[in-house]
Amino acid sequence: MTVDTVGRFERALEGLEVGFERVLAADASKRIETIVEEPAVGAPLPFEGVTLPESVTTEPTSADLEAAPTGVTPVGFAIAEYGTVAVESTVDGVEPISLYSDRHVAVVAESDVVPDLSAGFDRLESTFERGRDSVVFATGRSATADMGDLVHGVHGPGDVDVIVLEDR
Repeated sequence: MTVDTVGRFERALEGLEVGFERVLAADASKRIETIVEEPAVGAPLPFEGVTLPESVTTEPTSADLEAAPTGVTPVGFAIAEYGTVAVESTVDGVEPISLYSDRHVAVVAESDVVPDLSAGFDRLESTFERGRDSVVFATGRSATADMGDLVHGVHGPGDVDVIVLEDR
């Protein structure tokens, strides 16, 4: 992973109208707190020193998911070429947190941004070898043109923000 890889990821996200921020891991908790709209749901973040605000529900019910304007999830890896994030499925069900809210905040370590699809498949193979066999790939905001003009947010989040942690 190079700095250019993250720059390429940023450019891809910009083209998808997805928010992008690079922050130090030490500053990430505070930044997440400022962009979360409550009531919010989230999955615990596995990055050292990075936590969710106390107000974020981490074991959401169906009602919590429906009511939450913001969902915050960790991302296993991201693919710079396409602006894609890979939300690894968990036993406790992190996927709905990334899909139900109007706004998805994805948090990924800079070292987990890979340059292209081939490198993404390598990461996926490693994930599957560790016994994790399900991943949700998300590229940009939810969009559909099933009934005419392009509409965002019908089948998932209409707004997406990605926070890239500069260090762990």
